[in-house]
Amino acid sequence: MTMTRSGGRAGVVLSALVITMGLVVPAQAGQAGDTSSGGAVVRTDTGLVRGEVTDTHRRFQGIPYAAPPVGKLRWRSPQPVTPWTGVKDATKPGERCAQDPGFGHPVVVNEDCLYLNVTTPRNRPGRKLKPVMVWFHGGGFIAGSGSNYDVHRLAVGGDVIVVTLNYRLGTMAYFGYPGLAGSGGYGIEDQQAALRWVQRNARAFGGDPGNVTAFGGSAGGLSVCAQLASPSAAGLFHRAILQSAPCMLDYPANALVPGLGAGSIWASRADTEAVGARLAAKRGCTDPGTAVDCLRQVSTKDLLYDEVAAELPGPTYGNQILPISPAAAQRRGLLHPVPVLAGTVRDEGRHFSALLWPEQITAQKYAELLDEAFGEDATRVAARYPVNSYSHPGLAWADVIGDRVWSCQALNGDRLFARRTAVYGFEFAERATPPWTPYPPNFPSGAYHASEVAYIMDSGEFVPALNSPQRELGAMMIRYWANFAATGDPNGPELPHWPRFRNHREQVLSLATDTYGGVRPADLGSRHNCAFWERLAAGTGQERGVR
Repeated sequence: MTMTRSGGRAGVVLSALVITMGLVVPAQAGQAGDTSSGGAVVRTDTGLVRGEVTDTHRRFQGIPYAAPPVGKLRWRSPQPVTPWTGVKDATKPGERCAQDPGFGHPVVVNEDCLYLNVTTPRNRPGRKLKPVMVWFHGGGFIAGSGSNYDVHRLAVGGDVIVVTLNYRLGTMAYFGYPGLAGSGGYGIEDQQAALRWVQRNARAFGGDPGNVTAFGGSAGGLSVCAQLASPSAAGLFHRAILQSAPCMLDYPANALVPGLGAGSIWASRADTEAVGARLAAKRGCTDPGTAVDCLRQVSTKDLLYDEVAAELPGPTYGNQILPISPAAAQRRGLLHPVPVLAGTVRDEGRHFSALLWPEQITAQKYAELLDEAFGEDATRVAARYPVNSYSHPGLAWADVIGDRVWSCQALNGDRLFARRTAVYGFEFAERATPPWTPYPPNFPSGAYHASEVAYIMDSGEFVPALNSPQRELGAMMIRYWANFAATGDPNGPELPHWPRFRNHREQVLSLATDTYGGVRPADLGSRHNCAFWERLAAGTGQERGVR
């Protein structure tokens, strides 16, 4: 989900062409599909692409939206694609972006990776243009890919166009150096380049460029926060969905990864460039005038394994793409005022408490964690979350970090959003979703981090076997998400009413099967002790609550 500002990685385990007399002339993107090929061939603004057509949907994969960021283009803003002749095969995904070798993910050293994928319902001639939903994948800003997600259920069930994309990760995305344009912001710039591609090409696939929703989960949702805060993203999307991604996310010591100190998801340019300068010095690139070009000669693999490069903090503000941090922008009312659908899962902390510690948390370790995270307030936290009330000490720590880091920060975000725009809050509370990896004994996975994603799309790495009520919940969520993308309001016929979040009536929609309370309004603050955390923050002078 996140990257660290204080050392080490902290990811979640985070135009068509006309050829005349030998001349290649760029043309405007065309209308939806080529009827002679059953909709499999589409004219984009850089060339023709051929995808695949099934009984229910069309899928186009591996479409370049920016030039390969290799060689001299490493650590530069994304550049235009060179148009091609003929018809490009779009039946296979593009390569994943270079990614960190840790957290169980495979090492990828490829940097030619700026590709996107488009999934549409099967063409229906005469229908009006459909809403477009652009998915930013999670993976801690160091791992993942757009092609890892099969979004056809959302496209077909919601009658929407869905775009997924790759964006630069880790060192290739968030390197900075004094005087380097765009320091620490290349991954966020890539996402914006993809949104511009959507603006130019949506109509060719039957999508409405005037009705685009940016959405994502975990690091992908935080990427949406970044786009909400970026002045240059104005007008590129019209609604936003944040899944497990409070824009003001910060954390106490050890909350996300063992040994990770307290920090924020957003890094300053000064912090990023300081690490970049240390990396250059380590690699013998000592001349400030040539240091970046010198580092461009270092192999991708060497950079991925470099311990100094591993300290790069992640998404950086103070550059042209993010003048200020998304957290500060939200507090100051400077986010783009588009309608927002935002939420978390009921048991955010269990993933981090159960799976990332080398050995299970004991009662003694729980007390030590509270001391390190909260200092003189540790006793108060222990009294609110007494270890003897839990079947496993790790569950107590999970509730502490889930409430403090995720749920109550989401509530604060909803309050701030509600001051300027329509916001619909949710909590995914289905506690019986099969986990992607075994949990310790006496440690139920619950509604774990990112478990809601399986209800709206499939992941190539893990597709849980949902039971019938869970599949019905997923179908309902797809309709909510698609309704919101179409109108800015998730409500629709035959759906339980989703109340708009208002500061005088702070209700979110709890999403679960009947076993776990069904689909109904809920009080997020009471469920997660948010008043307690606000009082604690007030006592330490930290800025948390926004009442």
